[in-house]
Amino acid sequence: MRNKAMLIVAAFVIAAASLPLFAGPYFLSVFNTIFVYMSLALTWDIMLRTGQLSYGTAGLFGLGAYASALLVAKAGLNPLVSIAAGGAFAGLLAFFLGFGVLRLRKIYFSITTLALTTVFSVIIRNLPRLTGGASGTVLPRALFNGDPGKNYWMIYCLALAVIAISVWLSKSKTHYAINAIRNDEITARSSGIDVFKYLLFIFVLTSTIQGVIGAFYAQQYAFVQPEATFSMNFLLLPLAMALVGGVYSTIGPVVGAVLLGLVSEYLKLIMPYGHLIVYGIIIVLVVLFMPQGITRAFAKLFTRKMQVGGVDSASLRD
Repeated sequence: MRNKAMLIVAAFVIAAASLPLFAGPYFLSVFNTIFVYMSLALTWDIMLRTGQLSYGTAGLFGLGAYASALLVAKAGLNPLVSIAAGGAFAGLLAFFLGFGVLRLRKIYFSITTLALTTVFSVIIRNLPRLTGGASGTVLPRALFNGDPGKNYWMIYCLALAVIAISVWLSKSKTHYAINAIRNDEITARSSGIDVFKYLLFIFVLTSTIQGVIGAFYAQQYAFVQPEATFSMNFLLLPLAMALVGGVYSTIGPVVGAVLLGLVSEYLKLIMPYGHLIVYGIIIVLVVLFMPQGITRAFAKLFTRKMQVGGVDSASLRD
């Protein structure tokens, strides 16, 4: 069974990697967007595994985007190097912010991380000589000169890296530590787990990834602007994708991002002015009737069928 699952995963990975060989720019653009949101959904879920509900995804995404864009526009840095630098900047800032915000818990932590996005946006707006202010900054050229295939492979590799990090975390000692922190922080601390160290590590790790994805996004479109770059879409859509797919897992946000990404694009085509209403209704229905996400709901259904099949087989043998 496990070998079959591995073969299916390998087939999907190969098929996704070969997409630029036969798909046009439109489909590549759709999947570029899906991979961006998938990566953000995974980072949100990784932070959630510690028990902390972070609303700072859009803020760190925007910081990475601006850091990368300004390094290219003002310092002439290579765009690929600037993407790594954007992630490093977001991670470094998260490290220092972590000493303050990670002392908070539950709703206080959530509100503070949400407020940081607004704070970052206001600061960017009020530094017009450096950032271009409310008008934003236009880069000399897009990443890979706008080549859709190369841009696709770039974000595809980044998304695979984020998936690999998520899988690694789920199998490492860190997984048991953050699970213990989420279940009962006091018990975890009394068991010798350094709660703050693990929270800070996960916060910096997810912030760095968000910064890298933001930097790629900025380089792909060769433009940053406060309202667009710090948009709440970069928080709400990944959050919805993780919830629909199933939280506390790697497969959940991945499935949620692909399903909602494709559904969203289809709805845009058939009803340009009302697609968000239908999109929202779908999310609400899934959360209400499949509170653990689509992946767990189908896993339970499959397990139940296997059990029924086993009983039937046994009765036939008797």
